[in-house]
Amino acid sequence: MNALEKWHEIVRTRDASSLSDLLADDIVFFSPVVHTPQHGKQITSMYLTAALHVFGNETFHYVREVVGESDAVLEFETEIDGIIVNGIDMIKWNSDGRIVEFKVMVRPLKGINIIHEKMAAMLRAQTVSK
Repeated sequence: MNALEKWHEIVRTRDASSLSDLLADDIVFFSPVVHTPQHGKQITSMYLTAALHVFGNETFHYVREVVGESDAVLEFETEIDGIIVNGIDMIKWNSDGRIVEFKVMVRPLKGINIIHEKMAAMLRAQTVSK
């Protein structure tokens, strides 16, 4: 499987256990609510694992994909606490098939606010459990 197929499998199964194999060590993650880019596999894995729980409910689905040779833009929709959230995942991978950049953009403002609240709680829980 290529990087995009592996990502879709992770999303479909909501199983983050194979993220480590998919992410490059020097990956850069851009969150819709954190001002600075996050560098490295460990922090990116934390964010993506939390996102799988926050975004990954039965309403989550990709509605459009624009795929290039080494990158893709995936538009998604999901409903969180009655709020319809629309966003995009911008994913770039290297020649080894590992993701080197992952950027998430979200709308509307109510969607960003609920995601910020739920992601913060999920990340706190991950930090406490370690």
